[in-house]
Amino acid sequence: MADRCIAHLDMDAFYVGVELQRRPELRGLPVVVAGASPRAVVTTASYEARRFGIFSATPAERARRLCPEAVFVPPDFEHYRERSREVMAVLREHADSVEAVGLDEAYLDLTGIERPRAAARRIKAAVLAGTGLACSVGIGPSKLVAKVASDADKPDGFLALTRDEAQRRFAAASPGLIPGIGPKTVARLEAHGVKTLGALAAVSDGELAGWLGSRLGPHLARLARFEDARSLESSRVRKSESRETTFERDLRGLAELEPVLGRLTAELCGALGRQGRCGRTIAIKVRLDDFSTHTRARTVAAPTNEEGEVRRVAGELLRAFDPKRPVRLLGVRVASFEAQEAGRPSLDGARQLELGLAWPARQARKPTTSAS
Repeated sequence: MADRCIAHLDMDAFYVGVELQRRPELRGLPVVVAGASPRAVVTTASYEARRFGIFSATPAERARRLCPEAVFVPPDFEHYRERSREVMAVLREHADSVEAVGLDEAYLDLTGIERPRAAARRIKAAVLAGTGLACSVGIGPSKLVAKVASDADKPDGFLALTRDEAQRRFAAASPGLIPGIGPKTVARLEAHGVKTLGALAAVSDGELAGWLGSRLGPHLARLARFEDARSLESSRVRKSESRETTFERDLRGLAELEPVLGRLTAELCGALGRQGRCGRTIAIKVRLDDFSTHTRARTVAAPTNEEGEVRRVAGELLRAFDPKRPVRLLGVRVASFEAQEAGRPSLDGARQLELGLAWPARQARKPTTSAS
C-alpha cells in the first residue's frame, strides 16, 4: 500500500435499508423506493430487486413490469437526511478527516494510522452497531481506487487494493466503470476500438488528445491507470438547498404552475428555517415537455429564508420566463448561504442575476416530490 491511505465508505442500498428498519417485515423481499407518479424513477432498489434488473434511475413503471411482486415504498428524504447525519457522526468519531459525498457515502483519510485496514474494519462495524445499517468499504492509495474498490464488493463488502492491483483487476472492465466517464464518452472510445480500461490505459496521450481533446483525452488515460492525487475536502459545505417536482402530467400556464411553486417554496423555506440557514440567491428551474431545462436566478439584498420573500422573487422569475410550452418539472432553489444576521444587507445591494445558472450537479439526490 502506498503512503496515502484513503477509505471510501458506501452505504448498502441506503434508502431501502432505512425503510427496512421501519418495516422489518419486508426484509428479503424485492423492495423499491420510488414515487407513485407515472414519470417517477427508482431512487434505490434492494439487492433482491436488482436481480430483476431494477436499479437507481430505472423508470418506476418499467420496474413494476420487471418485477410485479416488488414492494414499492415512497421516498422520505427528510428521514433519510436524519439517518445520514447519524452515519456521518459515527464516521467523525473514528476519523479526523471525513468528506461526506451526498447522504450515503464518504471518504476517510486514514494516512498515518497504524494498521489502517483494521481501523477501517472497526469503522465499518461501528456504523452497523451505531445505526443498524450496513455499508461497504474500499481502501486504496487514492479516492479513485477506494471508490471503485467499495463498489466492487457490495453488499457488506471490504476490499483493499493498490493502484497496480486495481489496474489488473479492472483491466477488462468498461471505461464506464470509472466515475466521471459517462455513456457518451464510452461510445466515443468504442468508436476508436477502445472497449476496456486496459486498452484505454495503453493508448498514448497524443492519440487520445487527437480523439477527445488535449485536456480530456490524457485525463481519461490517467483515470484508466488509476492515477488520482485529489485530497479530501473534509470541510465541504453545502452551497444550496432546493425542492423540485416532476408532474404526473405536463402543466400549462402560470395559473397551474404558481400554486406548485408556492408549495415547493414552503417546503424549502421550512427546511432552511429548521437548519438556520439563509441565502442571497433565489432561483427557479423549469423543464419543458421537450426536455429542455431552463433556470433563472436573482440575488437579493440580504440573505433570507423567509417564505414570503422567496415566494415573491421565485414568482417574479417564473412570470418573467412565462413558459409557452407545457412544463414537465418545476423547482425552486436558495443558494449563496451566509450566516443569518437579521437586518444586515449585503454589500452588493439588489444586484440581479437573471440568467441561466447551473442547478446543483447532485440534484438527483435531492428530494423529488410528485404534484397531486
